[in-house]
Amino acid sequence: MKVTQEKLPASRLELEVEIPPEASKQAYERVLQKFMRTAEIPGFRKGKIPRPILLQRIGTQRINAAVLEEVIESSIQAAIKQEDIPAIGEFDLRSDFQTLINQFSPGQPISFRAVVDVLPEVKIKQYTGLSVQAEEVKYNPQRVEDTLENYRSQLATLVPVEGRPAQMGDTVVVDYDGHLTEESLAQLREQEDFDEANLEIPGLQQSDFQLELKEGRFLKAFLDGIVGMNLGEQKDVIVPFPEDYVNTTLAGRSVVFSITLKELKEKELPDLDDDFAQDVSDFDTLAELRESLEKRFQEEAEQARKANGEDAILNGLLEQIETELPETLINQEIQTLFATQALRLSEQGIDINRLVTRETAPAIQREFRPQAIERLKLFTALEDIAKREQLQVDPEKLQAQITEVKKSLGNKPYDPDRLKGIVEKDLLREQAVAWLLEHNTIEWVPEGTLSQEDDEAAAIEDTEAAAIAAAIDTDPESADPESADPESTAS
Repeated sequence: MKVTQEKLPASRLELEVEIPPEASKQAYERVLQKFMRTAEIPGFRKGKIPRPILLQRIGTQRINAAVLEEVIESSIQAAIKQEDIPAIGEFDLRSDFQTLINQFSPGQPISFRAVVDVLPEVKIKQYTGLSVQAEEVKYNPQRVEDTLENYRSQLATLVPVEGRPAQMGDTVVVDYDGHLTEESLAQLREQEDFDEANLEIPGLQQSDFQLELKEGRFLKAFLDGIVGMNLGEQKDVIVPFPEDYVNTTLAGRSVVFSITLKELKEKELPDLDDDFAQDVSDFDTLAELRESLEKRFQEEAEQARKANGEDAILNGLLEQIETELPETLINQEIQTLFATQALRLSEQGIDINRLVTRETAPAIQREFRPQAIERLKLFTALEDIAKREQLQVDPEKLQAQITEVKKSLGNKPYDPDRLKGIVEKDLLREQAVAWLLEHNTIEWVPEGTLSQEDDEAAAIEDTEAAAIAAAIDTDPESADPESADPESTAS
């Protein structure tokens, strides 16, 4: 079998394959025998059909097509093995199949062209001597105090308040009754399909409603209206609804709420002592709880610092990479990213079956594509660096990691060899990153210095969620925020 190769853009390879006459004849006889064993023709038993009758009934075109399908598939695989080609994905036949059928003759050579994607070649302009900036993350002792205060708030007891008006931080019980302002009604009346006689807006009335006066818990104007009210007082408060509110009748319009303050309570916090520590943790003393929190936040700060350094190095490396990625790999990585994020969303109760449809699939592909390309560039570069620097995975560490992954898989089926390969690649990439950290320079700058870059990084990290959220065609009937109360618009 003669194979000629030609490199194409985007990490593709065109193969021109020539099948010798003998192989052509053997393939024809093999397929013909298969038809003779399986074909059903009235008046003849299976396997006893004369060749001329079979050719007449089945047809030369159909038989030739079956021969070529078998020959092309097996020849591509043989050519890849013969030429040691790092092919990935399925091949793409470039020769016209109908022309091949028309030209085919048993015992004559067969020539065809096909294209395969191959593993990309990566060129790294530089991976040592890089100088990058990363934000320093330092342990903040105030986090311990804030956490303890949060625990105290969770254990707080609500006690009635007398002799003062409501203030932020209090918990109130109110009745409220709302209606659109005259200005908002006038705007609605300008709409042709507006039916004022049947205007009903659920959720604008509530009795004995308990609410904590805390920013973000409710519409700000509603909270501000309650602050300063005395027990038993009734007050009218004008509350504007946001432009993007889910109920289009209320969106961008204002409601007058008649609010009656029926109960006023404040939080009574427990003392910070050993009893408190036992209530909120498994520790016997407050000192032990503090020590545990300090250790945890110190470790988190160190991990965040390490992550910042790794991100900085990888971003610096990304600028040094030149490679052409095949569509096969890009599409595979897009599917991996989507599957990962879909799993996260399903764990949050989101119906994944609504995410991917014929209409939303192209949008999801576009949204995930930039991140998939970035990840693949880094993966191929890190694997290349590991190879150049002769990095090796510790067998014990590899086995330990495989054991952990198996536990996470539970009873799900898996290919042991493929699992080992994936884990080994992951560990090699980790070692490559560690090697880069040792052989390049990081300038540590104060937190907030690179805030703009951090925002961009966070945006990239959330690409999957944004893509999926954008792809969901929300069913208005799946949620009814007005049926509860204005708290649904707190943001």
